[in-house]
This record gives sequence, structure tokens and C-alpha cells, in this order.
Amino acid sequence: MDIVKVFGTNVRKYRNKKGISQEKLAELSGLHRTYISDVERFQRSIALENIQRIADALEVETYKLFLED
Repeated sequence: MDIVKVFGTNVRKYRNKKGISQEKLAELSGLHRTYISDVERFQRSIALENIQRIADALEVETYKLFLED
């Protein structure tokens, strides 16, 4: 399992399910749009604090962002 890919894929999945753009997710989580883009493209490792911020913005439990389909 590549945790960076699983996390990025799940962020994109939940963001699309919520019907929001990367820009809106960035705004809701207090992060930059390019940071969200990098996460979704598996280009960035992410700090625990930012994982929680993204989960809160997506209104999902944090662990769900690490579940592989």
C-alpha cells in the first residue's frame, strides 16, 4: 500500500462527493490550493495537523482518508 496515493485518492473522492473544488477545500481547511492539488496528485507528504484540517473540512472521520478501496 502506498499511503500517499491512498490518502490523495481519498481526498479527491470525498472532495468530489461533497461537490467542492480544490480551491474551496483549501479555503475550508486553511491551506493553499496548490497544496491540495499536490496532495491529490501524490506529490506531497502531509503533516498530521494538515491531515486533520482536511478531514474536518471534508466532514469525514480522519481514518477514512487512509482506507484502501
